[in-house]
Amino acid sequence: MVNPHDNPAALKELQDAIYRDRILRARAMSSEERFEAGVEQTNSAMTRILEGAMWQTGISDVREGWAEVQRRMQRISQVRDHGFYVSVLPP
Repeated sequence: MVNPHDNPAALKELQDAIYRDRILRARAMSSEERFEAGVEQTNSAMTRILEGAMWQTGISDVREGWAEVQRRMQRISQVRDHGFYVSVLPP
């Protein structure tokens, strides 16, 4: 089997197939199923955000991890509210 990462056309074909499968699966779901899938994806994303923040800071306490996530989300909100975004973190 060809590694799709070695061939841009094969990679594009794989991406299209995955996207098509997701669209067809979503279209077959009821509104309630789509809503539940969205909630599950949100929970999964927040878990990854928490784990990433804890890993980056070396925090082992979950409460401290959530506090760090909240701090980061507040920072993102402040940047958005001021109308600018940073591309380089301060030293």
